[in-house]
Amino acid sequence: MQQTLQYIESNKERYLKEVAEFLRIPSVSSQPNRKGEVLRCSQWVANQFKAIGMENVSIAPTAGHPVVYADWLHAPGKPTILLYGHYDVQPEDPVNEWKSPPFEASVREGKLFARGSADDKGQVFIHLKAIEAVLKNEGKLPLNLKVIIEGEEEVGSPNLDAFVSANKKKLAADVVLISDTSMFAHGVPTICYGLRGLAYCEIEVTGPNTDLHSGVFGGSVHNPIQALSEIIASLHDKNGRVTIPGFYDDVLKLSKAERNSFAKLPFKDSQYAKFLGVKELYGEKGFTTLERRWARPTLECNGIWGGYTGEGAKTVLPGKAYAKISMRLVPNQSAEKIATLFGKHIKKIAPKTVQVKVTYLHGGEAAITPIDSPGVRAAVIALEKGFGKKPLYQREGGSIPIVTNFKKILGLDTVLLGFGLPDENAHAPNEFISLDNFFGGIKTSAHYYYEYSTIAK
Repeated sequence: MQQTLQYIESNKERYLKEVAEFLRIPSVSSQPNRKGEVLRCSQWVANQFKAIGMENVSIAPTAGHPVVYADWLHAPGKPTILLYGHYDVQPEDPVNEWKSPPFEASVREGKLFARGSADDKGQVFIHLKAIEAVLKNEGKLPLNLKVIIEGEEEVGSPNLDAFVSANKKKLAADVVLISDTSMFAHGVPTICYGLRGLAYCEIEVTGPNTDLHSGVFGGSVHNPIQALSEIIASLHDKNGRVTIPGFYDDVLKLSKAERNSFAKLPFKDSQYAKFLGVKELYGEKGFTTLERRWARPTLECNGIWGGYTGEGAKTVLPGKAYAKISMRLVPNQSAEKIATLFGKHIKKIAPKTVQVKVTYLHGGEAAITPIDSPGVRAAVIALEKGFGKKPLYQREGGSIPIVTNFKKILGLDTVLLGFGLPDENAHAPNEFISLDNFFGGIKTSAHYYYEYSTIAK
């Protein structure tokens, strides 16, 4: 590896010039008028694959934007990694809040600013250069590598499942590797090994058959907004636990080792509360804030509406009220089961003065890759070699649907080897990636291929 690492070190200036070309392409997948730019970006990625020595490079059309595929399969008897990323980006609006043009890479204070620098072009580029460095200096990779880089992640990957399902044999591998997440903090290398799932529902509460005059009818009819508020308020007890019967039955408990690892992370409740602008934190008693955010299921009201919400006053007693409810789930919980339990409970506790309808909108399962799995063990060693520090473990409270879909369609666990930071402004003006993480990521990725080839043999 020494020659490979020296090569990476000596090519830093070139890397910045090349990634600037990548970032210059406004591949905003959500805007139809930029369809040509998205296609141009896919061609840029394909050309990069060819230039660094990857083979069987193709741009596969979908009903939307294309998927770029490439592989290198000359390591018989060695494991295979399926590397996933995306080349599309979020819109740059509001442009006037950017300190430098959003599609012109700018280096300031040890950071590389541009739309897509962290999410996810910069992290895709990290792997491109790691692959290049190994092939250039070693003449081969230590394992087999397949890569898919899609162009629709920022609009929900509507065509990726169909692509993966249609190419099961072609995409067969031992593990999925994704770099599209963040480390816990700058200077704190971390490996993410779990994501929460989701069950998302809507409640519709109906009272009278039309909106009524609150003066004439008030006091004789149960206001649907009041009834809905009472229902929502009852969904947590005084200890912050969800009151739906069976909600916690299948929850995978945290191990002692996991809890100890979370406790080692540089995190203070007081600083977190100050950052959020609240006087005191809230959540399920008996667990730390990080445990509640990452490894415990939650129920949140995402929106509530009904009646008159316009300017001024209108004395109306509404006929209907609505709420959106999301439940973040942890490993072993089923989104469909939780949604069913939720619907039954809401109907059971609803007062007889109103009618209630519950609609399950969408959901997905939680994902976890055991920390003693070959993929995670390799990531821990690679991170320590790439950043010079022993990494810590973390989970993420959000969901990445493709991770669960890779498990469902291909039967593969995913290693989330992210090089972003929590404050990187992904999806916002002045998005950036730390140059320490950018260059450290290239070294880590190169190490990862070697470590996984040894551990997973």
